[in-house]
Amino acid sequence: MLKQFWKAIGRPTTFLLDAETAHGLSIKGLKTGAISGGKIHSDPRLSQSIAGLTFSNPVGVAAGLDKNAEVPDALLKLGFGFTEVGTITPLAQAGNPKPRIFRIVEDQAVINRLGFNNQGHDEALKRLEVRAQTGLVGVNVGANKDSDDRFNDYVLGIEKFYAVASYFTANISSPNTPGLRDLQAKDQLAELLSRIMAIRAAKAQEFGRTVPVFLKIAPDVTEADLDDIVSEVLDKKLDGIIVSNTTLDRSVLQKPSTEAGGLSGKPLHERSTIMLAKTRQRAGKDLTIIGVGGVHNADSAADKFEAGADLIQLYTGMVYEGPTIANAINRGLSQKLDHLGLAHISQLRDRKLEEWAARTV
Repeated sequence: MLKQFWKAIGRPTTFLLDAETAHGLSIKGLKTGAISGGKIHSDPRLSQSIAGLTFSNPVGVAAGLDKNAEVPDALLKLGFGFTEVGTITPLAQAGNPKPRIFRIVEDQAVINRLGFNNQGHDEALKRLEVRAQTGLVGVNVGANKDSDDRFNDYVLGIEKFYAVASYFTANISSPNTPGLRDLQAKDQLAELLSRIMAIRAAKAQEFGRTVPVFLKIAPDVTEADLDDIVSEVLDKKLDGIIVSNTTLDRSVLQKPSTEAGGLSGKPLHERSTIMLAKTRQRAGKDLTIIGVGGVHNADSAADKFEAGADLIQLYTGMVYEGPTIANAINRGLSQKLDHLGLAHISQLRDRKLEEWAARTV
């Protein structure tokens, strides 16, 4: 019923507004409880322990929706197994000039060039400190556009949020901060990850618990660059990789667009899933991989698992499918396990790894 209401009334009404205004109203709706995902689908076959954390289900919210940690608990109440706030930079920054978010409805896609607009560490920390600490909330950290030491901005993020984060994501893959993706190059990445893991080790000793650290990468890296990235992640002993951020590729669109920024949504699904599979091949079976990009229903979610993901995240899918999407995907995954005769979601992983990895982007 809720899904039908969203398709008939909610989405058409929301799409009358420009995308950034609609996003702001969505945050307000989540704060007030006006947005609901319905009865939460619960299935023990979807629960798993990964990187020292217990996920009630594998469907999470990607960073970008809740940039300032305003509604993590409201998102969890929609049926998501975890959510990720940010990207948060040490200092507040306005981001790029508006308009900077563009829907491509024909492709069920979004282009954004927000540029890490957020209220900074202090404001986000205030909100995370007063929440009940139930449910998994990751903190996505990044660097200020005008930072003199971008490496240190990530270190500051780990320091600031260590007491409240379920996990950390180091976002070096946004295309909307000039030069940020350069941090994916081998030498810079080695330095960045060394500093991140050094501060993680110090904080783990201080707090008596180890908070997992993931690295979020772009879907546009070459296979040679992917070799270097995975090698550094394994060498520095990070807990996992998130594949992937938005793409600069426009060839995947049916409706051409010249808007600058990162493309997300359905058209990103194939490219990001191929990169996921290639990452799994290089990383081996033990590293945690979170699949992101074009997840909009149970079938697209299952593709991620079969290509090597342990968990998935989405954001643009919720723009088009509405607040019931987490429950719909989890129900669909349960049905898929029934159909295949599988006892647990982990048994879905890697079933089509070679098939996906053999494709080219």
